[in-house]
Amino acid sequence: MKLAMMLPARPDKQWQLARQLGVRYAITKAAPELSGEALPPWDFETLRKVYRRFEEAGFELIGLEGDQFDMSRIKLGLPGREEDLEHYRAMLRNMGRLGIGLLCYNFMVGIGWFRTRFDAPERGGALSSEFSLTALPPEPVDPIITREAVWRNYEIFLRAVLPAAEEAAVMMGLHPDDPPIPQLKGYGRIFIDAASFRRAMAFASSPNWRITFCQATFRMMGEDVEALIREFGSRIVFFHVRDAVGNAAQFRETFHDNGPTDMPRLFRILHDAAPDCILRPDHTPAMAGEGHGMPGYETLGNLFAVGYIKGICDTLNIEY
Repeated sequence: MKLAMMLPARPDKQWQLARQLGVRYAITKAAPELSGEALPPWDFETLRKVYRRFEEAGFELIGLEGDQFDMSRIKLGLPGREEDLEHYRAMLRNMGRLGIGLLCYNFMVGIGWFRTRFDAPERGGALSSEFSLTALPPEPVDPIITREAVWRNYEIFLRAVLPAAEEAAVMMGLHPDDPPIPQLKGYGRIFIDAASFRRAMAFASSPNWRITFCQATFRMMGEDVEALIREFGSRIVFFHVRDAVGNAAQFRETFHDNGPTDMPRLFRILHDAAPDCILRPDHTPAMAGEGHGMPGYETLGNLFAVGYIKGICDTLNIEY
């Protein structure tokens, strides 16, 4: 397995801390608002510039994560979708030219990962993210887009981009919807249970269709996480290490050692099922002096998480 960190597309203190922790592999989001470049990574020179920043700092940039440009027309099936699909194919080709072999993507329409608060109390007064369905207004009777329409748009998307992913040798790891509920603020959401991943796998007859296994999200679905890791093992290319307490309608994220998951046991199962996957810590609480940056991605919690993950791997003799 390879231990990576989600790092900003421009150098900052997190880059230095990651190297001090001994992390060599980086994941980033190279959208213009984060990279500081004029164009998204469908432009080769833009992506190469970001890649070289990491390379010069001693990292191997092995993956991109999230929407690298506005995906609304693709996900909603709006006019202009074909243009955006061509941009997506160009991005995959650029990734292949640079040897960036992982694209962690999602198909959350209208709203990405979502929480109702970011100051829920955690251990020792740390501040964590929380989702509560009861804190939201009732869903509209007529959705903005139905779940079946989202399924149709997802199938069109896959048919359009998977051949380019295969040619570029890029693995596309699908992230589940977070929170995993069937509708959020009028937008239908489809990747909310294991059955939806099986459905997608059935029509995505490509070795490059893979899974980003976000452990806490699958747990909030009420799924048997250990059984799913064994079932999906050959398809798991990326693993998000985090934990949460609750269920899809009401949950709070926790420190990696403070949730319901037996992490050492989970790592042993993951290593047996998907020994070549990339993993990274994800969504940590804000610790003392933090809470004013990017929720879920504050510095101190991620430093703790990396040490915790390395300790488990060393104890289990898992190379990372």
